[in-house]
Amino acid sequence: MERKYDLEARLIEFASAIIAFTDSMVNSKAGNHMANQLLRSGTSPALNYGEAQSGESRKDFIHKMKIVLKELRESGVAIKIIEKARLHHESETIVSLQNECNQLISIFVKSVGTAERNSN
Repeated sequence: MERKYDLEARLIEFASAIIAFTDSMVNSKAGNHMANQLLRSGTSPALNYGEAQSGESRKDFIHKMKIVLKELRESGVAIKIIEKARLHHESETIVSLQNECNQLISIFVKSVGTAERNSN
C-alpha cells in the first residue's frame, strides 16, 4: 500500500514541477504551444495512475498504466524539444525534469511488464 502512495506522490510532484516549469517558459508562440503541450502530457500521468488504481479489470488496469507510460514518454520528448529550442532558461530544471521523467518511465515499463505477465 505504501509503495502505491509513494508512486502516486512522485507523479503528483512531477505534475506540480511541470506546472511551475511551464509557467516560467519563454513567452512566444512556440513557447506557449510547447508549454500547453507539456502541461497536458506532464499532468496526465498522475491523473491516469489514479484511474488505474480503480481499474475495472486487470486488462483495464494494464491499459491505463500504458496510458501513463505513453504520456510520460510524450513529456520526455517535449522536454527535449523545449531544451533544444531554448524555450526555457533554467537548464538545471530541464535536467531535473528529464531525469525524473526517465526514472518514472523505467518504473512504469517494469510495472506494465509485470502486470502483463501476471495476467497471463
